[in-house]
Amino acid sequence: MAADSGTRTLVRPRRRIASLDALRGLTLVSMIAYHACWDLVYLFHADWDWYRGTGAYIWQQSICWTFILLSGFCFSLGRRPLRRGLTVFGCGWVVTLVTVLFMPEEQIWFGVLTLIGSCMLLMVPLEKLLRHVPVGVGLAASAALFTLLRNVNQGTLGFEDWTLGTVPEGLYRNLLTAYIGFPPPDFFSTDYFSLLPWLFLFLAGHFLRRLLAGPMERLDPDALRCPPLCALGRQSLPVYMLHQPIVYGVLLGGAALLGR
Repeated sequence: MAADSGTRTLVRPRRRIASLDALRGLTLVSMIAYHACWDLVYLFHADWDWYRGTGAYIWQQSICWTFILLSGFCFSLGRRPLRRGLTVFGCGWVVTLVTVLFMPEEQIWFGVLTLIGSCMLLMVPLEKLLRHVPVGVGLAASAALFTLLRNVNQGTLGFEDWTLGTVPEGLYRNLLTAYIGFPPPDFFSTDYFSLLPWLFLFLAGHFLRRLLAGPMERLDPDALRCPPLCALGRQSLPVYMLHQPIVYGVLLGGAALLGR
């Protein structure tokens, strides 16, 4: 392998890596189960205090962290990055349009698909530049910046209960600043993933992919194959777009049968 810059060029594998598809599929199953519980609690008014507590929050975070990190990890493995980015970004805005028009009380602005699509589009011009960044430095810096900016949506610097400082209130102004990571006081979204801090988790996935480039070249593409999960993982975008209406329909049908 050779590159004009003297840095190592990543070779896109000829075959899909089954373990990545299986992990994506497993995360989709977890997400579907989580959203089914969300529907039960917030749409069907089930009395379930646990779901409003720390355990459910950790569950939710495990899903979104895995999706975003995995999206960054897999970015360099796919073809037609611009088309993929535009497709995911467009699907994110479809979700926004549908919820704003038909479910305004549960509207979604800058959900996870909008974020991942944005990260992918940003990576189209940035990927070649990032190849000049040493992988260890890039991974450490991405992880550190994600940690530092994890609470930026709430106006502080720090991670979860750890607070390092505050962010100037003047940055939190409108929808554009909300997209970046600075939502105004009246901003509301049931699924909100701004560029800051989540872009840095995506970048951490990208650098992790580079760090593991050698072992992955020696990995059997069929290792850890699980056909049902792999099938789900290969169709992650349509599954994401369709799962919530299907889950809601099943729950609505069940409620009707039970007379509730």
